[in-house]
Amino acid sequence: MTIRMGSIRIGFLLCGVLLGATHLGMATETDLATTDAGQLKGAIANGVLSFKGIPFAAPPVGPLRWRTPQPVTPWIGVRAATAFGPDCLQVPFPSDAAPLGGALSEDCLYANVWLPAGHRGEKLPVMVWIYGGGFVNGGTSPSVYDGSHFAEQGVVFVSFNYRVGRFGFFGYPALTEENPEEPHGNYGYMDQIAALKWVQRNIAAFGGDPGQVTVFGESAGGGSVLTLLTSPLSQGLFQKAIIESGGGRDLLMGQRLLSKTSPEGTPSAEAIGINFASSVGITDTGAAGLAALRDLPADKIVAGLNMATMRQAATTYCGPMLDGKIVTESPQSALLAGRWAKVPIIIGANSQDIGFPRGRTLDELFAPFGADADKARAAFNPDHSDNVMMVGFPIAAMQMMVEPARFVARTAASQGIPAFEYRFSYVAESLRDRLKGAPHATEIPYVFDTVKAAYGDKLTAQDESLAQKALAYWVNFAKTGDPSGSGLPKWQSQNAQSDMIMEFTNAGPVGEPDPWKTRLDLVESLTHATAPAVADKAATQSK
Repeated sequence: MTIRMGSIRIGFLLCGVLLGATHLGMATETDLATTDAGQLKGAIANGVLSFKGIPFAAPPVGPLRWRTPQPVTPWIGVRAATAFGPDCLQVPFPSDAAPLGGALSEDCLYANVWLPAGHRGEKLPVMVWIYGGGFVNGGTSPSVYDGSHFAEQGVVFVSFNYRVGRFGFFGYPALTEENPEEPHGNYGYMDQIAALKWVQRNIAAFGGDPGQVTVFGESAGGGSVLTLLTSPLSQGLFQKAIIESGGGRDLLMGQRLLSKTSPEGTPSAEAIGINFASSVGITDTGAAGLAALRDLPADKIVAGLNMATMRQAATTYCGPMLDGKIVTESPQSALLAGRWAKVPIIIGANSQDIGFPRGRTLDELFAPFGADADKARAAFNPDHSDNVMMVGFPIAAMQMMVEPARFVARTAASQGIPAFEYRFSYVAESLRDRLKGAPHATEIPYVFDTVKAAYGDKLTAQDESLAQKALAYWVNFAKTGDPSGSGLPKWQSQNAQSDMIMEFTNAGPVGEPDPWKTRLDLVESLTHATAPAVADKAATQSK
């Protein structure tokens, strides 16, 4: 009897310990996932299970600085995945629309996953986000990039960090010679491809369907999606794509070659790398110089680079390049030639998007239109303003973002691929007295329905309603390949005859023929396809 009572007491004690441990955070079946590198414990909040800070490649530090992403070292036991890993080391941009929220480090190759808690049954569609930041800023930690609302709509949402600045895009002669079988230069793009391969290998463990992946991004992230659509090394890793303010014409691509001399005598990426090495006192371009560069403290590699200083750093930072393996030609030439993934796309830009005016006077602004200069003046300056910047910015934005989006949509549609174009014109109610249109990146909190994080107590019911609709269009597209759905205005696909777009206006989404057609046609007349000649040079580089 005593032994029996003791057993009962021990049983109660063990039960109490287990219950207490569960309340203290002991892993349960509902918050565990097993990847090819080990087991993870996530966190559940408001019906969403998230896993953060998941390593998808080895830390790119020391001898792995400027190398292709290497495999993760597997871990033993259960790894906590409840906090973001560090974003790539950088100098944050003061007016960034998506301010970083965590630590910064060269050790930054971490992914995050959100999914509906307790989901069982068929695999869910997957959406993979690529952040913007001009390839020198950005990360996954900003609150406006929270994937919870996608998960609430039945999507497995993934974000990941990639190397930016000189960590992500750097050419140097010794690098080209060090591992000749590897790609070189575009290390940020290599990270993106590695993350998509990680999704293919592991997303089923989180309830996602690796055969139903939509990749999407904004600004540099949108440009990255265009690169992934057209790169030989990323084909088959996704089935749909969304490009937000990502360009599409050669104007957005510097067209530098990794080695030799870039077009029009501009320096190659390797020459710019040599310039940077010289700026820190390293003159050897061989193995010894490379070793010295890898020994530099990480902050010396950043050297103050961000979106505000990019132009001043043009002689020591090159950005993405034509490397001959990942990037063999510009997206423009690849699209025109049909050398791309040919998957359904959404593409668009904002009504007051980014651009860089060219011209110090009105005459200089309109001179490139040639015989159409008077038409252009009537279209772009109907009020006869003498403010060169106010007139020039809309032209520049149309050249850099708006017309290229139409070009990509039309080109895809002409090849029989579903293409849906949008223009985001919605302005938060609290900002309408200051803004006539939607600036660059302002669509992001609406697409993510994170407008509360963006606008706080200034958020209105109309703002929230527009966010719910934008999110629904993006989710519908990920699920079916068509953004339209119940309770939403019909979004017709693009073609050159109808020129249909979905415009997100202050009154809500409106599907209509493009009201900017005249201006867009004028800007299109300025465009010249120069990429193929550059591509021929790049294709010869397989080093």
